[in-house]
Amino acid sequence: MKKMKWRRFLGEIALCIGLVAAVAAYVVPVRAQNSLAGKMTRLHVLANSDSAEDQSLKLKVRDRILREAGYEYGSFTGQIDEQLLERLRSAAQDEVYRQGYRYPVSVSRQTMYFDTRHYEGFSLPAGQYDAVRVIIGEGAGQNWWCVLFPPLCLGAAEQDVSQVAQQAGLSDEDIALIREDGTGYIVRFRLAEAWGRLREWLS
Repeated sequence: MKKMKWRRFLGEIALCIGLVAAVAAYVVPVRAQNSLAGKMTRLHVLANSDSAEDQSLKLKVRDRILREAGYEYGSFTGQIDEQLLERLRSAAQDEVYRQGYRYPVSVSRQTMYFDTRHYEGFSLPAGQYDAVRVIIGEGAGQNWWCVLFPPLCLGAAEQDVSQVAQQAGLSDEDIALIREDGTGYIVRFRLAEAWGRLREWLS
């Protein structure tokens, strides 16, 4: 009888430890992602359609947006206000007209959910991020997204990812998280991603 009670007690202890571990497996990556997201701005560009012409136009608008934001020269501080959004919209609209199209362009700042994404030299966990969203025409085509700040799009402007991220104020923990060798987080972020997808579906 005592052995059965003891085994039951050990089983309950093991169950409690498992539950604590499961909660930690979720909470730790979510907190890390939230901290990381607070220091980043994503760029999300939607093409008018999936035609080859509209997809090509999307990339030209993307390049114009990055130039207008001072991306190439590292002068973008990550601060987004209505004045900057209007500048970006005006530049994007001008590029559309220059390419011979009459599509309207909208540029807005939104908080958006992104799946886990793997880029050249780094990865970003799924979650809610601040984003500059550019919609060309109907916005019915394939989209393009990356990181506007820190300037990690297009191969981190040909600089080392860690260096660019550090200059932008990311901590060593943040940098370790986004580098591809930070594989210790993969399983836990998959759990957090599944939870995030469920929340998005329920909402």
